[in-house]
Amino acid sequence: MKEYRTCTCNDISLNEVGKKVRIAGFVQTIRDFGGLVFLDIRDMYGITQVVTSSDEKDVDFASHIPLESCVSVYGEVRKRDEETINPKIKTGLVEIRIEEITILNKRTKNLPFEINTNQEIREDLRLQYRFLDLRNDRLKNNLILRAKVIQFLRTQMIEQGFLEVQTPILTSSSPEGARDYLVPSRLHPGKFYALPQAPQQFKQLLMVSGIDKYFQIAPCFRDEDARADRAPGEFYQLDMEMSYSTQEDVFAAIEPVMYNTFKKFSNKEIVKYPFPRIPYKESMLKYGTDKPDLRNPLIIIDLSDFFKKCTFKPFIDRTVRAIRVKGHLSKGFHEKMLDYAISIGMAGLRIFRSTRRFKF
Repeated sequence: MKEYRTCTCNDISLNEVGKKVRIAGFVQTIRDFGGLVFLDIRDMYGITQVVTSSDEKDVDFASHIPLESCVSVYGEVRKRDEETINPKIKTGLVEIRIEEITILNKRTKNLPFEINTNQEIREDLRLQYRFLDLRNDRLKNNLILRAKVIQFLRTQMIEQGFLEVQTPILTSSSPEGARDYLVPSRLHPGKFYALPQAPQQFKQLLMVSGIDKYFQIAPCFRDEDARADRAPGEFYQLDMEMSYSTQEDVFAAIEPVMYNTFKKFSNKEIVKYPFPRIPYKESMLKYGTDKPDLRNPLIIIDLSDFFKKCTFKPFIDRTVRAIRVKGHLSKGFHEKMLDYAISIGMAGLRIFRSTRRFKF
């Protein structure tokens, strides 16, 4: 049996010029110049340009291969002509002169959508043809990034002495923060398994059993609607547990993992650990939430002492808090803020404008 390939589409460089290689992948583009046909062959790793001979039979065969068909190409690597060099891809200096091309899987139907396009495609159509949708570079790169992040997390946890344990998926229901997904039992009619919302009880069993430090890239299942800060259905989390540890021990273990991961896979500026610690009470007073976005410059300030001598009845002996906003804001903005305040159960808002400089 012939081998399908000797290298991937991203492995070919000037070092291979003059050598015979075989690659396999999908036909991404075909450019017919009459006497020659150029094809871009794409696999998971990259793109390689291949070119036919000037033989009429070869030109006719290659020009009629349907796009996104799967092919295997054998030929000699050669340096591209100056005008055909493509600096945008790793293999842009070389091409393969086709000696043999085999269609491994021919596309027989019209494509429901273009594979690599910036156009919006209906989600139901993408899901119906998911095997085509996942050929898109953006989605493929998402899968690669996810795999690299998980591998990096796993490596860091193991280096700290954590033991990876896979906990059960089918379990009994236990009180958590959302509804369970239930799975009916075939052997026990009327009985149901639950999918874990988190491996909480299992990891506590491990601690009681003497497993000192545990971690898992854990699948979690929650039967709830989507929220702005919470994924519905199924998601994965880095789950961990430590024996004989204080809060500071947990912070010391997880903060380097978080910092190193975001530093490696993000181009955003990352705060060096130890991260800022905000007590719950301070967070609720200053930001109105226990998960503040510190990029938001608006901070709640307490003006109760300032208004103690106020004769305005609504402020007498009351707790008064405000958000200081610099600059002039339109009347429409204030009206929208008032409508929002009323919508969440507040009686109203008071707006103060001043040209004086106060220190709060």
